[in-house]
Amino acid sequence: MDSLHHEQNNFKPFIPAEKRVSEFTATSVILGIILAVLFGGANAYLGLRVGMTVSASIPAAVISMGVIRIILRKDSVLENNMVQTIGSAGESLAAGAIFTMPVLFMWAAEGKSTMPGLGEIALICICGGALGVFFMIPLRSALIVQEHGVLPYPEGTACAEVLLAGEKGGAKAGTVFAGLGIAAVYKFIADGLRVFPSEVDFEVKSYKGAGIGIDVLPALLGVGYICGMRVASYLLAGGVTAWFVIMPVIALFGGDAVLYPATVPISELGAWGIWRHYIRYIGAGAVAAGGIFSLIKALPLIIRTFAQAVRGYGKNMEEESRTAQDIPIRVVLVGILITAIVMWLIPVIPVNLPGAILIVVLGFFFATVSSRMVGLVGSSNNPVSGMAIATLIITAAIYKSSGASAEGMVSSIAVGTIICIIAAMAGDTSQDLKTGYIVGATPKKQQYGELISVVVSSMAIGGILYLLNAAWGYGSSELPAPQATLMKMVVEGVMGGNLPWNLVFAGVALAVAAEILTIPVLPFAVGLYLPIHLSTPMAVGGLVRLWIEKKRGEEEENQKQMIESGILYSSGLIAGEGLIGILLAVFAVLPSKRGGTVGEWLAAAGDRMNFGNIGALIMFVVLIGTLILSIQKGKEK
Repeated sequence: MDSLHHEQNNFKPFIPAEKRVSEFTATSVILGIILAVLFGGANAYLGLRVGMTVSASIPAAVISMGVIRIILRKDSVLENNMVQTIGSAGESLAAGAIFTMPVLFMWAAEGKSTMPGLGEIALICICGGALGVFFMIPLRSALIVQEHGVLPYPEGTACAEVLLAGEKGGAKAGTVFAGLGIAAVYKFIADGLRVFPSEVDFEVKSYKGAGIGIDVLPALLGVGYICGMRVASYLLAGGVTAWFVIMPVIALFGGDAVLYPATVPISELGAWGIWRHYIRYIGAGAVAAGGIFSLIKALPLIIRTFAQAVRGYGKNMEEESRTAQDIPIRVVLVGILITAIVMWLIPVIPVNLPGAILIVVLGFFFATVSSRMVGLVGSSNNPVSGMAIATLIITAAIYKSSGASAEGMVSSIAVGTIICIIAAMAGDTSQDLKTGYIVGATPKKQQYGELISVVVSSMAIGGILYLLNAAWGYGSSELPAPQATLMKMVVEGVMGGNLPWNLVFAGVALAVAAEILTIPVLPFAVGLYLPIHLSTPMAVGGLVRLWIEKKRGEEEENQKQMIESGILYSSGLIAGEGLIGILLAVFAVLPSKRGGTVGEWLAAAGDRMNFGNIGALIMFVVLIGTLILSIQKGKEK
């Protein structure tokens, strides 16, 4: 390979490398920053309230197209791409912070530590966000360029399709926006008005401990179609192993025993209780082990890529293709070194020198794992909390062995927060760079955009966390902060010596078994860690894709058009749900004149005509029908 970024495939981006158009402009940066703060705040509340966040890349791209193309009358797909790059980074940073940072507020309320300051929160978030971007830069060529066509990066691909549909217009745009509109209406009826539940759940009473269900959501159907049946089947296999093998065995042998971390007998837990108290630890162990296997396999390519970047540093970047220019590797290394020194020396960040070194080592590991993971299953299914659990177990164990107690707990959360943000940011950055690769953006400009968003969003997230804590308090019924509560239990469990290590090592053993059987460990481990309700709709999307790919009697060109039409429509499904997800997050905090919030008023209005699980399944079948219809129309075009 002559240079780090030599293209190993025949892919041609929408904007050719030799063409230069508006990209990193004042308009795109300012609009991106505004969206980063707005989406970051919305996702912080949503994650702390219901335990999940929504991807902001596509909503940011759609809003950008509305402002830049319609209001400002400008025509630049790369400016729109820059807006979504900067805007989505705020959402990812918030997602990483809310999984761990509220623990410090909970401990302060319990008198175990002092309340974290705004400066402390901002610096911790800046360090994590910057490292997430820096670590992804030397990985771009290996994961985005050289594995183009292998790693689908569903949200990054979907975002590119939305941007290109708006640029090209015509039938392709119609397909994307048809999916967007249908998904938006569907999501609003399901999760806004709550006319039917978005999660259908059944416990198998005759097979105690087992359960099955499906999240009847457009985005999961779309992600499954884009990823294909192969990836979806590994996810489902992990879910089946957890929900139909491990959980029934726990229920069978557990009986009336009270086993930590549960505080009631296993016989009283039910399927969800067993999953929450036991499977998540097994899944976290499997994810960590799967990450190690993935890193070992990718290490030769990463080292080769990194070495080529170092060797090629002295050349003039202008001699490289515009679409192959990253931030210079020496700037990346200096940035990582400065960040490590800041974490070590600045007093408000409770991290010592070994902690800073641990962050850099584990951070690069989890950045690699996260970037590859989102390439397989998408950002929405990226088990960042599983990586955070693994980090907290390692970190807390090290601090405990050194004799630290209360300070070790706070330091563990600080290290865990930075790692969590690194993983979230690396995943988001890789999706954004995938979008940029398809549309023909300049990587180094996107990377600078990500860093700008990190700084601004980090300054805003502290105020958001303080406001939410003052309004409801973390751990309350209004703001349960499920991931943070779990992280608190993990750190206290390690420090108290009662963490269920056997469950963690059982997960590691399952990952080893999967590796021996040559099953791709990461998607299997993610399926093990996440509820089966997320794997089943993705499997349905994968089955639809498989049906088209295996359909006999179709000409190759027709089949190709049908698959492409399905990808365009699926991209619209992901976009529509993302847009309404952000809107519903705003409604959840917007006061209503009738009392409560707008979200509560909408839910109360829809509850009067709730169709229940059967209605939800019927609506999902209708949604699948619209996907199949769009595929058939693709054949006709």
